[in-house]
Amino acid sequence: MDINEMKARAEELRSQINYHNDRYYNQDSPEISDYEYDMLLRELEEIEEKYPQLKTPDSPTQKVGGEASVKFSPVEHKVPMESLHDSFSHDEIRDFDKRVREAVSDPIYIVEPKIDGLSVSAEYRNGIFVRGSTRGDGLVGEDITDNLKVIKTLPMKLNRSLPYLEVRGEVYMSIDSFNKVVEYQEEREEKVFKNPRNAAAGSLRQKDAKITKSRELDIFVFNIQQIEGEEFDSHKQSLDYLAETGFTTLPFYYRCESIDEVLEKIEYIGSMRGELPFQIDGAVIKVDSFSQRRILGSTSKFPKWAEAYKYPPEEKETELLDIEINVGRTGVLTPTAIFSPITLAGTTVSRATLHNQDFINEKDIRIGDTVILRKAGEIIPEVVSVSKHKEDALPYAMPDKCPSCGSPVTREEGESALRCTNTDCPAQLMRHMIHFVSRDAMDIDGLGEKVLYKLAEKELISSPLDLYRLTKDDIMTLENKKDKSSENLISSIEKSKSNDLYKLVFSLGIRHIGLKAAKLLADKFLTLDDIANASAEDISQIEGFGNIMAESTAAYFSLDETKKLIEEIKQLGINTKNLNPPKAVSESSPFAGKTFVITGTLPNYKRTEAAEIIENAGGKVSSSVSKKTDFVLAGDEAGSKLTKAQSLGITVIDEEEFERMRSLI
Repeated sequence: MDINEMKARAEELRSQINYHNDRYYNQDSPEISDYEYDMLLRELEEIEEKYPQLKTPDSPTQKVGGEASVKFSPVEHKVPMESLHDSFSHDEIRDFDKRVREAVSDPIYIVEPKIDGLSVSAEYRNGIFVRGSTRGDGLVGEDITDNLKVIKTLPMKLNRSLPYLEVRGEVYMSIDSFNKVVEYQEEREEKVFKNPRNAAAGSLRQKDAKITKSRELDIFVFNIQQIEGEEFDSHKQSLDYLAETGFTTLPFYYRCESIDEVLEKIEYIGSMRGELPFQIDGAVIKVDSFSQRRILGSTSKFPKWAEAYKYPPEEKETELLDIEINVGRTGVLTPTAIFSPITLAGTTVSRATLHNQDFINEKDIRIGDTVILRKAGEIIPEVVSVSKHKEDALPYAMPDKCPSCGSPVTREEGESALRCTNTDCPAQLMRHMIHFVSRDAMDIDGLGEKVLYKLAEKELISSPLDLYRLTKDDIMTLENKKDKSSENLISSIEKSKSNDLYKLVFSLGIRHIGLKAAKLLADKFLTLDDIANASAEDISQIEGFGNIMAESTAAYFSLDETKKLIEEIKQLGINTKNLNPPKAVSESSPFAGKTFVITGTLPNYKRTEAAEIIENAGGKVSSSVSKKTDFVLAGDEAGSKLTKAQSLGITVIDEEEFERMRSLI
């Protein structure tokens, strides 16, 4: 390639990497594997190293992580939370060792597992936890103090009263907790977390700390960022001190005197991947001596005294024995591959979703094939490709009848899923029941899947509303249900009658209508009757609703079955009104219909407070600047968002102008 082709490729890579950075760090919803991302970044690093004139100040090779979200107040890191440079081979680790030895003599290394989670800072004053924050871009993170407080493995009070201590740790979700969350999401046909890191990040950055608590997160503390009252000579000393002070530190690490010993420990840690109760994606090699670290220093992004070794994804071949079809709450037929069991990333694998007919066609998957498997994020098995077709194997076609009830299936235009056409399909009914009682829906405590199945087996329920006809005596007929627990369950069912309207709407299981959309419907129409009487055109006027969502909602409420259901809901005394209607917003409000981006530190407001004011006054708050942005509210140290706004000619306001606009509401 000539220099112009290299420039074009570098620009393309930066665009791709920035997009995937946003998906990974800011949206907690990655689209590619860590390995695929690492290879994109490595290619860009190689181009910039070969052609230094192509390196730009805003290149992702020069930045750490994502940006702080406007959902949380910003926290400036006095000690930068740096990233690590990645290596993918033993030769690259040896090169790291050579660079270290050129600067210092006889380095001792500490080799640690690289926990795959979310890096955070925790601050203590006089031994009491006072603040927690995410890494963000390494210089500015997000204040997540309340969410860190609910992590049981992070001490709120230390057993030593230091004047000040800031530690760095990795918040993670154990594999057991991850599997529970995924099972919960699958039962409700929700979008499933792709891996424990994604799940941990999404759980930690919740506005409601109760959700964070329910996800059972943990933390390993692995570094002292700042300390008053103690001094240390080495990393090992500091780790020992952290453990003595009450922190949960890394469960194992190794002190190595040679690079050969380092490589041996890297391979040993890699061999344990499938046996550990948490996910790791590599090993970290650190110079132990703090005085040597000071000599080595850092680049703009990485410390020169540390290196990460990333393990490649493990892939294996196995035989596809069969394809099993499961029916979900909305009637979707999902194909699941059944394999000859193999050990992959330390666990036995015998099943994996094949998603839909399009996925099967794309990879030309046939029963009897030899297929290549890997674990996405080292957790969820996925079919990568077919390595060999079985002789005489035929292309696989999904059934044209529902395997649960035998009714015809259909595929709607623009969708990849096949659906059962029978709304009374037994499989759909049970999935709907599970969704109906879930936390985000009617939130009926004590009605788990096992209890629902037992009630159905005894023919005590055949629809969600039958739950409201149950008596204490009915519950007592179930195995292990005693007097008190039966009373509690009836009480929980009765309590759910007073839920707000949006929870009821969400519980109905309307296609394309999630929790956020249910809230928008409840806020727009205020009563269940008004929602039911709204036309698709009326509903499509709600900002955030597309035609498909509007038509799906209108079609659902036009059904005779739904009309009967609404009458039944009223007769049972279930609330059908919005209990917290939104405040009226004047059309003359200077915020109405406008999109704001908040950046920098405001003198008198947290970002969350300013965002709430804007949204309550009819505006929207976005996390990124674009041509659609109307105003950028900029505080001190506004950074790149302010620069971009100025280059696009977007109106920039300060807190004083923001106050003036607010006074006009």
